[in-house]
Amino acid sequence: MRPVELRFSVPIEAAPEVVWAAATDWARQGEWMLGTDVQVLGGSGGPGTRLLAVTGYRGFGVVDRMEIVGWRPPQSCRVRHCGDLLVGDGGFDVVRCGNAASTFVWWERLALPTGGVLVWPVVRPAFAWGMRRSLSAFAAFCRDYRSGEERD
Repeated sequence: MRPVELRFSVPIEAAPEVVWAAATDWARQGEWMLGTDVQVLGGSGGPGTRLLAVTGYRGFGVVDRMEIVGWRPPQSCRVRHCGDLLVGDGGFDVVRCGNAASTFVWWERLALPTGGVLVWPVVRPAFAWGMRRSLSAFAAFCRDYRSGEERD
């Protein structure tokens, strides 16, 4: 398997604590991540939590099973991708850029199976476009973010 590394970032007009809360609101990730639905399979949202993300369009999708393996609020979260297709590490970092400004950095280090290596050059531009679009939506999501407890 050949590793693929991806890194995307977006400036956000929100304090790191708000960005962290929005990013770790797993059930609401589908509100900003293009075509994705996330379910918590077990755990309290932090270390050891198991997540299931399904990303797709019109019945075609990719299942991503993850476990949170690193947790330093409000700075970094690390996950291990442990599915059949997606295997590797990923996560995000929240970098303080002032009291009410942050940079959100999303990264992935995935091991592609042989077939994935062959199709990756074709898929990568669409994946990058989707990630840039999703992170732009995440920046807007953070500006208006209120957790479930605050909405009630």
